[in-house]
Parts: sequence; structure tokens; C-alpha cells
Amino acid sequence: ERLDKVANEIGATAICSDATGSDSLEALAKATLEKFGRVDIAVNSAGYEDNTPLRDMTPEKLEPMVAIQFTGAVYFIRHMANAMIEGGSIVTISSLTATLVAEGYAHYAGAKAGINHVSKIGASEYGAQGVRINVVSPTLIDTPMTSQLLSIPGVPEAFLAETPLGRIGQIDDVTNTVLWLTSDQSSYITGQNICVDGGASLRRLPRTEDITRHMAEAAKR
Repeated sequence: ERLDKVANEIGATAICSDATGSDSLEALAKATLEKFGRVDIAVNSAGYEDNTPLRDMTPEKLEPMVAIQFTGAVYFIRHMANAMIEGGSIVTISSLTATLVAEGYAHYAGAKAGINHVSKIGASEYGAQGVRINVVSPTLIDTPMTSQLLSIPGVPEAFLAETPLGRIGQIDDVTNTVLWLTSDQSSYITGQNICVDGGASLRRLPRTEDITRHMAEAAKR
């Protein structure tokens, strides 16, 4: 229903797919070819967030995360690139946690780091076909998924302290970067990881003690 609502608003076609399944993603690529005759742009933003310390990691926590953030992302690149017979641009939404250390995100960040490297390999293998493959790595962005986290007093302050531009990222910061990477303006860019982070990659992600300290300071105000 959510897909159909968005599709109706923008004049698109909604196709439900399993973002972890090779067969489903291949069917998505074939359906696109059948309807439009070509695939020019493919953006993978499927994923979810979970914080689990490594000491508490279980198969129930690890395997679904790897399935959608790594395995499915590999299949997405494979099937979309194979369908781009006239060249095209593929973008995977990764995370700054794959570049900087984020406590509690071994499964999430590890899978993201893996697809970052796969994207470089894919960019090399598919370059002669005219297919460009890049990654966008946002820091904490103000979205419905992060709204609960950002509503906790002290959490925004902890991230802002490590962000040179001094503001929380917005959805448009990410989408505008994706639009550029899928346009002809970036036609000579491939195999890159673009950090959309307000400069946070120049510093570090907040540690647990940083967030606790900012929460305590917020409680005193």
C-alpha cells in the first residue's frame, strides 16, 4: 500500500520484491526491462537498524542483517548491472558506521563495509560495460527511522559535537547526492564512497560515554 501510494503520487510503477532474494531481484530487473526496455538507474536503500554488542550477537541478530545489508545488496548489484546493457548508474546507501567505529553495530556496519568493497570490485568489473557503481554513506540523518533516537535529550548534541558543519543531516542531503551520482554530471565517477556527513568522517562517531555525558548535561538544563 505504501509503494502504491508513492507510485501514484509520482507516476511510477510499484513492484514488490524481496530485497534479500536473488530470484526476486532478478525478476525485478526483468520486469523493468519488459516494461521500459532498459535499466538506467538502480538505487538500493533497503535496510534496517539494530544495536547489539558483539558479546551478545546471535544468529537471529546476525543472519537477517547480513541477508539484507550484504547478501541481498550483492544480488541487487549483480542483477541490475547485468540488465544495464546500455550502461547505467547503481548506488547503494551504506553508512558512516562502515567507515568509523560504531559500538554495537558490528553486524550492521560489518555488512555495510562488505558491500562498500564489493561495490569497488563491481565498478572495476562492469566499467567496460558503461555501468558506474558507487556508494553513499550518510551519518545519522533525520528520518522517520531515526526520529525516536533523535528525540532523546543529549543524543543530537553528541552527534553535533563530532560534526564540523554543526547540524543534523536531512533527507535531501542524501537524495541530492544520489541524484548527482545517477546523473550525467557524475559520468566519470565510479567505485567511490561519498560520505554525506557534514564532515563527521573527519572526526569520530560518538561513543556510549559521550552520549551519556550529553544526556546528563541535557537533564541539568
